[in-house]
Amino acid sequence: MAIWWIRRDLRLTDNLALQAAFEAGGAFVPVFVLDPTLLARPAERRQAFLFAGLRSLQADLRALGSGLVIRRGDPVQEIPRLAEELGGAPVFAEEDASPYARERDRAVGARATLSLLPGVGAHAFGAVVKNDGNPYTVFTPFSRAWKALPFPSPQAGKPLSLPALPALASGEIPALPAPAHFPAGEQEAQRRLESFLDGPIYAYRSQRDRMDLEGTSALSPYLRFGMLSPRQAAQAARAAMADARDEDSRAGAETWLNELIWREFYLSILWHFPQVLSESFVPAGKNIRWRAAPQDLADWQAGRTGYPVVDAGIRQLATTGWMHNRARMICASFLVKHLLINWQEGERWFMQQLIDGDPASNNGGWQWTAGTGTDAAPYFRVFNPVLQGLKFDPQGDYVRRWVPELAGVPDRYIHTPWEMPAELEGAARCRVGVDYPLPIVEHNLARARVLSVYQQAFQR
Repeated sequence: MAIWWIRRDLRLTDNLALQAAFEAGGAFVPVFVLDPTLLARPAERRQAFLFAGLRSLQADLRALGSGLVIRRGDPVQEIPRLAEELGGAPVFAEEDASPYARERDRAVGARATLSLLPGVGAHAFGAVVKNDGNPYTVFTPFSRAWKALPFPSPQAGKPLSLPALPALASGEIPALPAPAHFPAGEQEAQRRLESFLDGPIYAYRSQRDRMDLEGTSALSPYLRFGMLSPRQAAQAARAAMADARDEDSRAGAETWLNELIWREFYLSILWHFPQVLSESFVPAGKNIRWRAAPQDLADWQAGRTGYPVVDAGIRQLATTGWMHNRARMICASFLVKHLLINWQEGERWFMQQLIDGDPASNNGGWQWTAGTGTDAAPYFRVFNPVLQGLKFDPQGDYVRRWVPELAGVPDRYIHTPWEMPAELEGAARCRVGVDYPLPIVEHNLARARVLSVYQQAFQR
């Protein structure tokens, strides 16, 4: 008898921990521990997605003759206790990168026989390093090294049947309303992957930044909780590259593979440099003199900055628990560069709201935007939200969807409603400054301010 300790691998296909548990003795117990430390964090949407995913996994396990044991409490206590109930059963789980997960697993491993396997990333943590064993801190050489490694192809497919569970005490999966925009579970993840591979992946390079189009895979929540194997996703990208009908199509698939590798890069950074969760990776980033501006932060969080594309992104997040990646960059840049508010405030807010909120990717993205992280954007890069909107939402469809008070504004003014003549406001049913706010900061002034502050910090 063995234990499959489920954490971020809510799937039956291509699961090394499940496979190892099965091979250890045939019969095994799938268990998920409701950890009060993690559940206490303010992230209701992500928890709702997780719980819906657990219910889906439970149904899949039952259909194969097994089931899912739910325990509540500190995993350091609960997993060894369950192993003892099963006569000293070995425990198999996927290795994770966060400092909390690593300390938790060290403590469990001191009290039970715990084996950790790859699966959160396509490659094992620590596998993609320089010849001298040191970690990469720049994406491009990391990506080359990642691609050069023997590719770990997906392992066993979905099992046809599983051994029955022994009689064990089990709790209930908490009830929260399932996220409407992202049905949870492995079957939905597979459906979305197949749909993406059926065409959109080949236009990914040209359409992925268009916020008004369905040009992305929207698979990040499923990768976050392992409802989709990252190995399978990467292998699918490679197969699409091989099957592409022309160079542009191949570039689309390769661009998506590179985005998957960015995820792996940030996991590697967190693995090797856990301090990034509490401080800037670049030492000079610690010198930045951030503004204490609670009202500006509240306006940003509410999607009331007066810049339509910024507000659209924030409101998409508020409604769905997810935000288009280009919008994430625009919104993050606005908070850090226009409002000069500490990137950690935005990182914390995103982690509270995002269904796909992942410590490694979220931290990596925010530090990249702030210019404080590994391989970060230059500190002097300041996105102009108007130009970003014009380029990546040219007709304003994205803005109109998420900022309905601007729905009647003509295309010419959709990204600059404050320039709309007063005589058009009636027909547009939008009085700027009343129905929709004026910009809370002027772009050129904000840009000059942040460059001055950053220059002082980075030239010390």
